[in-house]
Amino acid sequence: MAAVYTHGHHESVLRSHRWRTAENSAAYLLPALTPQARLLDVGCGPGTITADLAERVATVTAVETAPAVLDAARAVAAERGLAIEFAVDDVNALSFADDMFDVVHAHQVLQHLADPVTALREMARVGRPGGVVAARDADYGAFTWWPDVPALSDWQDLYRRVARANGGEPDAGRRLLSWARAAGLEATATASTWCFATPEDRAWWAAGWAERVTSSALGERAVALGIADQADLARIADGWHEWAAAEDGWFLVPHGEIICRITP
Repeated sequence: MAAVYTHGHHESVLRSHRWRTAENSAAYLLPALTPQARLLDVGCGPGTITADLAERVATVTAVETAPAVLDAARAVAAERGLAIEFAVDDVNALSFADDMFDVVHAHQVLQHLADPVTALREMARVGRPGGVVAARDADYGAFTWWPDVPALSDWQDLYRRVARANGGEPDAGRRLLSWARAAGLEATATASTWCFATPEDRAWWAAGWAERVTSSALGERAVALGIADQADLARIADGWHEWAAAEDGWFLVPHGEIICRITP
């Protein structure tokens, strides 16, 4: 069951993803890591979280569906002197044997899948009994901001419509616990946020999304689906810059998180 990756791999997307670290994107998982652990990172993207995790465990294998993105992740690992194994693979049907990993981790992956329950079962299959399956996903419907720039509401609606047309679920954060239970996993659910409120953070966050709306796969898909035209995309991009210029600008990105213990 395939789905289209809504973000694509435009440089504006990768620039945003390279900002992510274990501390700002996987803090909920860190207490479960041990120096002896074997970890599988599913959907590793450009590899910054992967590299941080590799500094905390014995071995890391990282997989992605896009070979070019793996090249970026390999460069991060090489720059940091880390021995990480990279491979092209599909979380819906992982190529690994049963019981191979102590930790199986996915960040911002399940929201893009047509069948996240099957993916969680696969993640648990390749994890050893007593090990951990961990996932964190944003919840686009719960994003909130100030000031109330109308174009950002249009952006939120556009993104959710495109993501669902692509076969994913943009409000994944609130569903993680439900998906884990449907996969037969016992999960502990938590939440955490990203918050962009300083002038520097606002400028970076807004510039990235303005470019993604007008230049990445998101905007292209919105036009192809008839959800927006180029004038709509330009207006939304302008709205992002309007928000960033507000001295009291504030943007909250909530995430759901699950830690699942793998039972025999």
